[in-house]
Order: sequence, then C-alpha cells, then structure tokens
Amino acid sequence: MLANLYGPFFDINNWKTVVESSSDWMIILSLAVIECLLSVDNAIVLAAQTQKLPNKKEQEKALFYGLWGAYIFRFIIIGIGTFLIDFWEIKVIGAGYLIYLSGHYFFSKIKTPKPKVEKKGNGRKGPFSLFWSVVISIEMMDIVFSIDSVLASLAISTNPVVVLIGGMFGILAMRGIATLIMKLMKVVPELESMAYMLIALIAVKLFVSIPQIGIEISSILFAGIVFGAVILTTLVHMYNIQNKK
Repeated sequence: MLANLYGPFFDINNWKTVVESSSDWMIILSLAVIECLLSVDNAIVLAAQTQKLPNKKEQEKALFYGLWGAYIFRFIIIGIGTFLIDFWEIKVIGAGYLIYLSGHYFFSKIKTPKPKVEKKGNGRKGPFSLFWSVVISIEMMDIVFSIDSVLASLAISTNPVVVLIGGMFGILAMRGIATLIMKLMKVVPELESMAYMLIALIAVKLFVSIPQIGIEISSILFAGIVFGAVILTTLVHMYNIQNKK
C-alpha cells in the first residue's frame, strides 16, 4: 500500500524524466502560480498568528518551522491525495478553528483593557509556550490548506513528483507573501484587525466548499478581495494620519 502511494517519490528515473522535460517544468510553473493563489488565505493566517510573538527573531523562527512542516505535510498529503476528497471533516474543523481565532481576537479587543505588564521570555499559553502554540497553530493550518492545494494540483498533473516540486516553489512564495504582510502590519497597524476579518471570511470559504454545500469561491476572486482590503485599509490609515496632523 505505502509502496504504491509513495514509491514514485523515490524513483530516480521519475525525477530524471521530470527534470529533463521542458513540458513538465511548464506544468510546475503553473502549479507554483496556482499554489500562490490558493495560499493567500494561508499567508494571512500565518502573518496574523506570528504577530503574537514578541520579536522578529521568534517570528522568523516560527515561519521557518512552519515552512518545513508545510513540506512534510505536503509530501504526506500528495501520497494520499486520491482519498482526500472524502476528508471534508478536516475542512469543517479548520473553519471552526479559524472562526475561534477571529472571534477570540475581536472579543479580546472589546473587553475592558487591562494594564500591560512587561513579559520576559516567550510567555505561557496553556501547556505550551507562546512560541510553540503559534508553531502548532501554523502547522494545523498547513494541514487544512494543503488539502485544497493538493487536490487542485492533482487535477492538473497526476505525477506526484511534478506536484511536489510545484508545491515546494509555491510554499516558498507563500511564505514570502506572509513575510510581506507582516512587514505591512508594522507600518499599517489597522491591517491586523483587517487580517482577522479576512480570517473569518476564510472560515466561511472553507466551510461552504464541503461536498454537502459545494460552493467554491474562486481563488483569483479571493486574492482580489485580499489585495483590495489591504489597499483600502492602507488608504484609511493614511487618512487617519492626515486627520491627526
């Protein structure tokens, strides 16, 4: 069973054929672009979650662990990709978790603010440190978002090596998008609240895509919504600065 699922990954001739094929590289490029579009929502969740960490070093370290986790989960999920269509429950759990993240953020905003206490180290959140709770959250989302990406990729190419290489390039690009969003959040603080609004929208997008509902929101449309939201929030930020002046 495992040999049938993962054998192609360890077939040297399969890799050699892909590397030497110009048509396969065109497919890989297409898959990388699709991966970027499908991963915009993942990038938003990553950027919002890593903002909880106290410094840039820990944020980059969390993204690094998340990167390797994404590669490992992608490898596993590509192998069992043909069975994933029945795993709609994972999407429901993922949507519920995202709603929790968004609701928890806004609920904490409307509670009576408490005096800020300077914290040393990573802090604690349940049984894990703040750092590891963020890493675990990132990995959970990697699993959920990998399903859509892998299924979309397998519809274009059935060669798991082609799908894996395309996914690897796409994940790197997606982490780059997450880093860019994190930098923008530092310049435009209002983007953090906008990110959590988008996280709630992502939860709806995930939930309505389950087979029982069957509504697929176009990745291109969603990417347009995200970039439109970023531009609008930036304009609001600039307007607020002008008013203060």
